[in-house]
Amino acid sequence: MNSTLMLQGVEHPNDAEHFSQKVLQIDPEIESDRICTFIQDQVISGFKRQGAVIGLSGGIDSAVIAELLVRALGPERVLGLILPEKESNQISELYARKQAGKLGISVEKVDITDQLKTFGVYEKRNAIIRSIFPEFNDSYVFNISLPQNILQKDRINYHTITIVDENQNRKTARLLPKDWLVISSCQNIKQRTRMINLYSLAERNNYLVCGTTNKSEADQGFFIKFGDGGVDIEPIAHLYKTQVFQLARYLGVIGEIINRAPSPDTYSLPVSDEEFYFCLPYQMLDLILYAYEHQVPSAGAARVLSISEEQLARIYRDIRAKARSTWHLRVLPPSLDQELAQ
Repeated sequence: MNSTLMLQGVEHPNDAEHFSQKVLQIDPEIESDRICTFIQDQVISGFKRQGAVIGLSGGIDSAVIAELLVRALGPERVLGLILPEKESNQISELYARKQAGKLGISVEKVDITDQLKTFGVYEKRNAIIRSIFPEFNDSYVFNISLPQNILQKDRINYHTITIVDENQNRKTARLLPKDWLVISSCQNIKQRTRMINLYSLAERNNYLVCGTTNKSEADQGFFIKFGDGGVDIEPIAHLYKTQVFQLARYLGVIGEIINRAPSPDTYSLPVSDEEFYFCLPYQMLDLILYAYEHQVPSAGAARVLSISEEQLARIYRDIRAKARSTWHLRVLPPSLDQELAQ
């Protein structure tokens, strides 16, 4: 993906010599205008649609996209779709509706709980959880996370499941790979079901589906194939998460969303993006991803980041591992035509 940005205070943004804490600062006015032009070109000339549908999650990415769509197309040509299920954080819908109200766009809500039950999502997943914690039932909440000690030592990225009962009693266990595969396959159906509903609404109105994946997520594979990755356009896939926050403040996204910790909101017990996948705060992760992509010398990058070269090397190994395991998310499905063309 193209990483050329309108950067402030950096004469040569791709030059390793200019790597600093400010390297990801953007001019939000210029960048928002550029993205709006892209949206207009794609909706009108590229896809020849009448408008755009956006899934409103109550998070920062969808809020920024909604702001940009309204600027590019006008509120009358933007539809917001809220897609909760029984395990969604209730605050997500509240924030999504407040953001939509601020923009003056039409909003529809589809509760996908019954659709997920049809797929057996809860039943199949809960059977795995009960094989670990026999007492687990619908009164419990749970989440899954990765070890958060990447700066301290080399480690294997194993998943941990945590359950909490009504009295806030907490139990944690390490997930076997086979159990993680079943649980993740069930959870991913949530995103794929949302995609189906987004396209249903879009096609009824001759609209396109607008994606919300940012560069930090795209590069590291933090999205679901044919789920939140199944869209028509990705207007912010060239922006790191911290740059999305810069745009959010400029565009006037509501404060509740700006101040909310980024989360996949797919588990009944809240878990942040950092806890679930990245194992680093975005402020550090984005700078490291930039340094890695632009081959900034390790000594200089570590100095700017206030970490050791050993720690940086450890994080680079994790970045490479995530990129290798998710390569297929970022390309068209391999085919013989592609091989013959090489």
